[in-house]
This record gives sequence, C-alpha cells and structure tokens, in this order.
Amino acid sequence: MELENLVILGSGCAGLAAAIYAARARLDPLVIEGDRPGGQLIETAEIENFPGFPDGIGGFELTSNMRQQAEKFGIRVRSGVAERVDLKEKMMTCGGASIGTRAMIIATGASARRLNIPGEKEFFGGGGVSTCATCDGAFYKNKTVFVIGGGDSACEEALFLTRFCEKIYVIHRRDRLRASKIMADRVLSHPKIEVLWDTIPVAICGEKKVTHVRLSTQNTEWDLPCSGVFLAIGHVPNTAIFEGQLERDAEGYIIAEGVHTKFPGVFVAGDCADRHYRQAITAAGSGAAAAISAERYLL
Repeated sequence: MELENLVILGSGCAGLAAAIYAARARLDPLVIEGDRPGGQLIETAEIENFPGFPDGIGGFELTSNMRQQAEKFGIRVRSGVAERVDLKEKMMTCGGASIGTRAMIIATGASARRLNIPGEKEFFGGGGVSTCATCDGAFYKNKTVFVIGGGDSACEEALFLTRFCEKIYVIHRRDRLRASKIMADRVLSHPKIEVLWDTIPVAICGEKKVTHVRLSTQNTEWDLPCSGVFLAIGHVPNTAIFEGQLERDAEGYIIAEGVHTKFPGVFVAGDCADRHYRQAITAAGSGAAAAISAERYLL
C-alpha cells in the first residue's frame, strides 16, 4: 500500500488551488486528476471575470497555468480516478493501487447536465453553447440567445443575459416555470425575455458557430435563429462515490461546515459542495481554504 501525506481528489480550480497552497506549505500533495483533468473550466472559451486577467483568459489556459504553478512547487499528479474511497480510514484505490493518506481534500467538482442532442457537443465552448451566462454572456452583446430550462437557474441566467443581449428566449418543456414565484415573475415581466412554452430543443445547428436551433412544439418541428444557447437544466455533483459516507443534499451536493466534513482530516472544496455560486474564483478560494485547514490538521 502507498502511504501519502495529503491526497487531493480532482484537478479543477479547487483542486489545483489546494495543490498550490499545500505544496507551498511542503505537504507533498498527490493530486488524482479525475476523469476530466482541469475540470469544467477547460470547456469555457474565454473568462473575463477571474481577477488578474484584464484581457481575459481561456479556461484551458487558466487551469494549465494553475497546474504549472502547482508543479513548480513540487506536486505529484496521477492520472485516473479514485474507484473506491473509505473516508473513515482515509484509504482509496486508483488504477488498482491502494493508497492511504493522513489527510484528504475532496475537489471532485460537478458536471453540467446536457441535453444530448445533435450539435450540443460540437458547438460547446467557443461555438456558441455554454453552461454559464456569468462566464460567457458578455460575448453576446446585442445578440439573440436561448436559455434552456425552467427553474431558478434558468431564470437567473436569462435575467443576467438581459444586460448584454437584445433578445432572450427561454425554452421550457412545460406550460409553467418551475422557478420560485419571484424569479418567474421577473422573467415573465422582462421586455427582453420571451418564454416558449411546451417546447423542446431537437438540434443545435450551424456551421462554425450556432446559427439556429430546431425546436419541437406539439410534435411540430421548426427553426428559430440565435447566436448562442445556454444550458440551464442543472448540475450533477461528482459525489456518487461518497454515498453512504458523507451527508449530501437531494441533488447530491456534499453538506459540510465550510471546508470541514464529519471526518477529521477530510476536507471538501469547490463545486462538489457548492450549489449556489459555481464560479472559478469561489472554487479556487475554497481550495485554498481546504489546503490551509489540511495544513493545520497535519501539524
């Protein structure tokens, strides 16, 4: 069995920020990359709201820079995912190897739910499909965009996009919004927003960029032009592996006290425990906090 001082599960903003802080504190962290090295951020074409980059930076570039910075301080990175984790004993398996550790930071992130329709994957990122209006909304100034969904997240995305876009269509498969009344009222009363009820997106179309979406209403398909599509049908936290060990809410987000779990020496950071903000900067901040807490635990 391998014995480690600190293992960090995940290599997104939270995991890499934790790695930087932990490595500078000479905790000799081992980072297990997970199935998406760099996390969700690698799919964001350009980030304009991460402090320190006045001209913006690509998501892939940002996470690559963070990884290089962490490697500069001596982190070790292992490809693959943790297949099994025993949090009480602080043990796990990865690639068939058994690993024990004195402390652990869970930074496994979350994944945006997808529609799984033609064009979604092809145009994701720089092509016009996004899961984050805060990240990408400014790129659609005076454009027409779609927001797919009907809950609070979809309403928040649509209202945020009114700052930039000329027209926002909210595409919802039901005949009423699932959002809270106050959010629904704001959307329904906004002059820039139009809700298309009982409507399902069938395909996202274009050449190099999104130009229109094929919709289905009452079994009739039709096309509506747009420049961008924002998916707001929820996120799935990557926490299934901890079922039965950590308390999670109804959607699977880890419930913790700040960065502290109920297990001494096991900490949590980033989107796997954050259902409210889900921003790169908040993930990085919580990763730093988790590393500082791990350092104090290991003293």
